[in-house]
Amino acid sequence: MPAILIDNAHLITPTQVIENGWLAIQDGKISAFGSGHAPSFPDLVQIIDATGQYLAPGFIDLHAHGGAGYEAMDATPEALEAMAKLYAQHGVTSFLATTWTAPQAQITAALQAIRNSQGPIEGGATLLGAHLEGPYLNPDKCGAQDGRQIRRATHEEAQPWLDMGVIKLLALAPEFPENAWLIQACRQRGIAVSAAHTSADYRTMQRAVEIGLSQTTHTFNAMTGLHHREPGTVGAALTMSELVCELIADGIHVHPAAMQVLWACKGAHGIILITDAVRGAGMPRDARYMQDGREVAIKDAAYLPDGTLAGSTLLFDEGVRRFVEATSTALWQVWPITSRNAARAIGVGHRKGSLEVGKDADLVLLSPELEVEMTIVEGRTVYQHPHAQINIR
Repeated sequence: MPAILIDNAHLITPTQVIENGWLAIQDGKISAFGSGHAPSFPDLVQIIDATGQYLAPGFIDLHAHGGAGYEAMDATPEALEAMAKLYAQHGVTSFLATTWTAPQAQITAALQAIRNSQGPIEGGATLLGAHLEGPYLNPDKCGAQDGRQIRRATHEEAQPWLDMGVIKLLALAPEFPENAWLIQACRQRGIAVSAAHTSADYRTMQRAVEIGLSQTTHTFNAMTGLHHREPGTVGAALTMSELVCELIADGIHVHPAAMQVLWACKGAHGIILITDAVRGAGMPRDARYMQDGREVAIKDAAYLPDGTLAGSTLLFDEGVRRFVEATSTALWQVWPITSRNAARAIGVGHRKGSLEVGKDADLVLLSPELEVEMTIVEGRTVYQHPHAQINIR
């Protein structure tokens, strides 16, 4: 792949912000970076003048059900392609397509489709694999998940899914003894396990962590809240260093003050921003569509007719801006929660998630207002804003 130079950028690296920096890309990888005037590269074919904007690791979304009118449960390559393209427009360079509670055959079809489309998607983000959210949840905390289909984990059903080799993250309710074997099986295979839609108390969370639980799903939502005598799932999320916490930073699922609490407790190493985006993400507001046989209304988020939140219409860059605003932080402080933590959580931190030589050239160029100007996936420009303030030659 031809060499590309991005010049005159503020580089967000693991150790510092390099003002007036440059970064070189060769064969889809970061080959070098530095400050000041870039050296001469004899095989250079493109120079991107970033005009002083931020160059950060591309965003990684581990919890994304859909968008642009499609969802992972559609189980088609067209759906996954549309999702990948939408996400790339908002700075996402890789993602996990996320399932929900459904009959076995539907989940199997979705996992097969994800496996078949796994990898770079033309004009979009890279599909890293699947996030299995449900069906092994607690019906008392089902939220918009179909409580009629929630069940306990059996070897007969779950083992073939694990054997497909596409699941990178699995979300379940850890309080049920029948689900414990699955936590251990996932840990043996290097699959991250997250506590989701759960009524687990603090001691249950401790035991689950001991056998391999490492994450909490859309923290604060659909889980046992914090009480001073029983800290619950939220208390475990806030205090256990072994747990990294997903967060939907749309200002609807979680109040900005709760985002401040999470930031104060977990910091830059303990949070993973997600969207939990569903079919209506990127679609017109005040619309309605069918999801899992139920009507969903798109407003500032997705809602069932009874007012239950049914996922988010958040797009990743908006979540970054909302989190920065809520916590009074800056991109250079919070960038790990947009990329590095997610990459590490699912075992791809050696090649993705930060600006380091030898890693995939997954990059997002952001304006001072944190608007996406350009998205680069493994050295290929997959999105450029029509009015981007950059020069290419």
